[in-house]
Amino acid sequence: MKQIITTERSIHLLRIMLSICMMAHGTQRLYFNTVNGFGEFLNSKGFLLGVPIAWGITLFELIAGLALLLNFFTKWISLVWAFQLLIGIILVHAQQGWFVVGPSTGGVEYSMVLIVGLVVIHAHGQKKIDW
Repeated sequence: MKQIITTERSIHLLRIMLSICMMAHGTQRLYFNTVNGFGEFLNSKGFLLGVPIAWGITLFELIAGLALLLNFFTKWISLVWAFQLLIGIILVHAQQGWFVVGPSTGGVEYSMVLIVGLVVIHAHGQKKIDW
């Protein structure tokens, strides 16, 4: 009997899910028109040119999300996103504790899961999809 769930298939499913999650970040900023607000937040944290940085991050999430979904540049995209999420933990989530919901809100839990997933994708690199 042929194994349905293989390591290779599970890695591809993880990559697809991570790309959707990260594209959702950029999409919601565009949909709710909050990119400039994100930029102002970055300015308040000491970043120069927060609004252009916010637009760059948002566009990267959309373009890199599509690239990752299509299995292109997986090693580089996963590293950049892991770094981006780490900065988010430092700037926002660490002060909120561990949990996203429950005993605390807005914590590091979700970002950490995404980072671990991105590390797995990085470790496996860009592989041919063989369904």
